[in-house]
Amino acid sequence: MTTASPDRIGPNSEVVRDWLAEYVYETMRTETLEQVVDRLDSAIIARIPELADRDLRRDLAASTRAHARVMLSGITSDTFEYTLPEEAHAFARTIARRGFELRMLLRTYHVGMEAVLDYMTEAIDQRQAPQEIERAVMLRLFERATKWVSMSVEMLTDTYMEERERVLRAALNRRTETIRALLAGDELDTDQASARLGYRLGQRHVAFVLWTDEGESGSGDGEVIGLLERVATRVATEIGNGRVLTVASGSSGMWAWAGLDDLPGADASQNGRADQGAGEPGAVERVAAGLVEPPVRIAFGVPAGHVAGFRQSHREAVAARHVAERGPAGAARVIGYREVEIAYLAGADDTAMRGLIGRELRALSGSDPNAARLRETLHAYLKSHRSPEATAKLLGVHKNTVRYRIQRIEELLGYPIEQRSLPLELALACVAVYGVDALPGISA
Repeated sequence: MTTASPDRIGPNSEVVRDWLAEYVYETMRTETLEQVVDRLDSAIIARIPELADRDLRRDLAASTRAHARVMLSGITSDTFEYTLPEEAHAFARTIARRGFELRMLLRTYHVGMEAVLDYMTEAIDQRQAPQEIERAVMLRLFERATKWVSMSVEMLTDTYMEERERVLRAALNRRTETIRALLAGDELDTDQASARLGYRLGQRHVAFVLWTDEGESGSGDGEVIGLLERVATRVATEIGNGRVLTVASGSSGMWAWAGLDDLPGADASQNGRADQGAGEPGAVERVAAGLVEPPVRIAFGVPAGHVAGFRQSHREAVAARHVAERGPAGAARVIGYREVEIAYLAGADDTAMRGLIGRELRALSGSDPNAARLRETLHAYLKSHRSPEATAKLLGVHKNTVRYRIQRIEELLGYPIEQRSLPLELALACVAVYGVDALPGISA
């Protein structure tokens, strides 16, 4: 091989191309190429041990081999024509399917470039090339390798992201299908369904639905769902064991279930009910109320266990949301089914509910402030077990004021309260939850 003076030898000089052509001819032989692939992959795996998995290593080897062939075949050309082999795309898709982050793919290529340069340095030393040729060859290799890795990373990032999105979408579809099958009462293997959801169905849980105020949901669906996801996770951590299952129910709504730890003294019935296990009624809602800010709203079902409870608690949460959305503006952002159950059941037929309110409350069904004050007093009186003292304490008035109002109420009703206390309480519960829109003659 002829040599030239240092000032005439550059990365693109003929002598460098000749040297590389001879090297490529020897390296492209199958046995030699496999040795190079094995060396490069071993160097990569030493730095990224997750790739030692049998299937991952096989895909890595196929990608490295294909890269080597394409790179070597064009290394003597003055033009840099870039064609990314399909094996490289396949490796990127494998990384995505296995759930690894993008940085593993990027690190693989950067470590691989270091391994290539180390190998070429050793190969040049073994061939005892003159120093000026060695320098020129290394410059050419570094330039090509840098461009190769840069363009590979750019193209394979798109491949990775497309596959990752496809995998996540498929997983989300499986999760959504499983949840809908559970809610529909389909027969499913509980263990398989739990594995598919990443959420243990055999535990005790409480269902809740999240949504945002109309017109205040934010600038995009993804932003809203992200907000609801964060709130759901925070709520699940505070009220239970931190295990949470979520699925978007719309562009500004979400269904969620939070795992609850069993507490001593929980009274679980055969259908999985365990109302007392999550603490006293309203405890979950009180904790959640301190975690929710506009525009988010939450409705809770009753804590329950197993698949039956998973389904029932969700139905109750959806019912509680229905009540909340029918209620007056400015109502509480957190609502529990237990506190609105009567109103939900009575309000299933709007016409019948208005008939009940008008028939039972009579003159108390007006929209004026005096009627509203008397309704509030009567409702508090019934909830306080007809105790004027307890009612006065609840309302912050004197007990004689309560006695006077009760007397006036009975005069307006035309009969003693005790005579129809249950239907009166039902009517008052509906007005308390749905507001003045529930009163007869008021348009909904």
